[in-house]
Amino acid sequence: MKAIWNGQVLAESEAVLVYDGVYYFPPESIKSDFFNKSDTYTICSRKGKALYFNIAVNGQVNFDAAWYYPTLEGSDKKISNYIAFWKGVEFES
Repeated sequence: MKAIWNGQVLAESEAVLVYDGVYYFPPESIKSDFFNKSDTYTICSRKGKALYFNIAVNGQVNFDAAWYYPTLEGSDKKISNYIAFWKGVEFES
């Protein structure tokens, strides 16, 4: 599975997890040169705090287009530190 934005592959892995209908990529599968930590965070009542990345490709920035949960418990734990995408990021298998 690939995550693609602005013509660039951002992450690629055969170990993507689908959780609540969202693709989560292993942290080692992302191409970190395109990711910059954002100051944004959100709180999910079930999963807790999500931290965000801005994605920069070819001079364009997609703000808060990727997120992850650094510490999860119980059945959610399997997606800890896995990266999810939205805001126009497309997926290709």
